[in-house]
Amino acid sequence: MLASAQTEGTIPYVYSVENTGANCVSPVFPQFDKLPVVKELTDPFEWSDGSGKVASFAEWARRRSEIAREIQYYEIGEKPQVSPEQVSAKMNGDTLIVDVTVDGKTITLSSVITYPKEGKAPYPLMIGSSHISLPGEVLYRRPLATMTYNERQVNGYSQFKGNTDRSTYPFVHLYPHLIDNGAYSEWAWGLSRLIDGLQQLGPKVTKIDTERIGVTGCSYAGKMALFCGAFDERIALTIAQEPGGGGAAAWRVSHTLEGVEDLDKTDYHWFKESLKEQFHDDNVYRLPYDHHELCAMICPRALLVLGNPDYQWLADESARQSMNAASKVWQKFGIQDRVAVSIVGGHGHCQLPPSQYELVDQFIDRFLMKGKKTKK
Repeated sequence: MLASAQTEGTIPYVYSVENTGANCVSPVFPQFDKLPVVKELTDPFEWSDGSGKVASFAEWARRRSEIAREIQYYEIGEKPQVSPEQVSAKMNGDTLIVDVTVDGKTITLSSVITYPKEGKAPYPLMIGSSHISLPGEVLYRRPLATMTYNERQVNGYSQFKGNTDRSTYPFVHLYPHLIDNGAYSEWAWGLSRLIDGLQQLGPKVTKIDTERIGVTGCSYAGKMALFCGAFDERIALTIAQEPGGGGAAAWRVSHTLEGVEDLDKTDYHWFKESLKEQFHDDNVYRLPYDHHELCAMICPRALLVLGNPDYQWLADESARQSMNAASKVWQKFGIQDRVAVSIVGGHGHCQLPPSQYELVDQFIDRFLMKGKKTKK
């Protein structure tokens, strides 16, 4: 088992590699017309070939790998593997700089690390996908380093402005055959390369403890945080804040709700165009997985999903049902205290209310701070 030193009994909190199932055999993907109609949420424990179900935690890496490959095949596109020799990292002051070279072509990713004014290195690290919307009252009362992941260095698309021609994206410069990818596979790939750089340089250079890395984001960046956490097992804690449809919410459930972001009403720069072409309308019931399985990919690591029912578009009822289904994976392995969902209204979008501070504190303290309680 490729676990780090952070374990509880035989169940790791985090891993030292990006994908423990990288060498597992990929399932055979059926043609669309061979996929059965399944109206209920799919069983996260059932093998893709229908031959049975996961019986023990020892089999979870293989099943997690199957889910990852299904999501890449049908929804977001391939997240390509990168070998250590393709990555070169350095620190320029407090800025992490990572060069990734593929077939003689290079892109550069960089991010400033903000270190705490107290505590002792190496520090745990919270990475903000696009930015960190968790309030300073939560983050900065503990010796925790932070870093913002600039996703535009990988894929220039923004829901607000920017170039939407996929052929111009830095990611596609390295992988022209993956031009049909959605942004979420590319963004997850880029954040993983920053973690490669942190691991390569080590804690003496970076002052970062790579066994205690978290990722968080809100709204479209909440989706980003969820995909990043699901597709990199070196991330110990994922906090997805108000991720909306295409995040923790299940496509099947969202299809039954009015006025929400669902598979037919979302931004298709984020996903493969073929997802909508094949699984539009009631064809959504032919998906061989759903987003409760995306969430379950984070098991046995820690996941906290935060919702806001005041914004109907976010499909929080769908997220609630999805998370209830995903939580059964942690429950099966006796580690249900590593996953939670909190849906609280009465506040603005991406404005964490004080009523959720305690739960966020608990997850950060336990999974990034090694159980040390924060100052009040």
